[in-house]
Amino acid sequence: MMKPVRTDGYGQRLGDRLRVENAPAIVTRALRNADMAVTEIRCDNPPPARSGSIQREDAFLVALSLRNIPRLKYWEDGRLASVCDLRAGESCLCDLKRDPTILLEKPHHSLVFYLPRATLDAIADEADAPRIRDLSYKPGVGVNDVTIATLGRLLLPALSHPDQANPLFVDHVLLAVGVHIARTYEGRRPVSQPVPGWLAPWQEQRAKELIAANLGGVPVRDLARECQLSRAHFSRAFRRSVGVTPYQWLMERRAEVAREKLRDERLSLADVATECGFADQSHFTHHFTRLVGVTPRDWRRALKE
Repeated sequence: MMKPVRTDGYGQRLGDRLRVENAPAIVTRALRNADMAVTEIRCDNPPPARSGSIQREDAFLVALSLRNIPRLKYWEDGRLASVCDLRAGESCLCDLKRDPTILLEKPHHSLVFYLPRATLDAIADEADAPRIRDLSYKPGVGVNDVTIATLGRLLLPALSHPDQANPLFVDHVLLAVGVHIARTYEGRRPVSQPVPGWLAPWQEQRAKELIAANLGGVPVRDLARECQLSRAHFSRAFRRSVGVTPYQWLMERRAEVAREKLRDERLSLADVATECGFADQSHFTHHFTRLVGVTPRDWRRALKE
């Protein structure tokens, strides 16, 4: 489905559906023929009413909450899907094909990322990877995604003072958010019984445990032996089941651990690199930037803000 010429997915049209008077937004066209946007939604005295329906389209919204919202009620296709407490820093995904609506009767402040199908396809094409069929999420349930929270907060000054924002920086951060969402929430992984060519659940869990426990690297032959498979069969099955190669999954785990260690100001960047299994600081910076979207130094700086 092609994106409509006019969309309710961002800007004041989204603000109107969420019953806020001012909804500043930034749109990026860093990818050819694909837009992505972020809108700031804030209301200190909301009316006690459900949000209006958002025009259906093949797109997703990812909402980063910047304050706690108790007992948030969320509907899809007219049916109540969840009632849960959403904490500041948590993110929710919703599919615009499913007519999502919410009851925002408490003061709220959030950043809403607009991610249409064309953008997901462009991200996959740029990475020379299979296109993503869907994103996996639990309706109305918040996810503590540190990457989205950190990158989102980097955009707040640009939304407050758009005339002072660096367009290249904004494009870079928004693209990083899009890549992270596509890689983290892609729905290509099997959720039913294992089939030939896939890893069984116990095999996938065991392989991930071994990789996570040996960030310096573990030979593929050892992973295959633990899963009682040949090296070639294991490598193919791991990629099909997880969506990336064992080496790529190792690099993602290294970056995940590094994000936490960067909170410790006593550790230098070189120390973090060593503790996370990278060859050196340069190797760490290269892969961290590619996976997270910002350099380790910028990530640490954002944590202080």
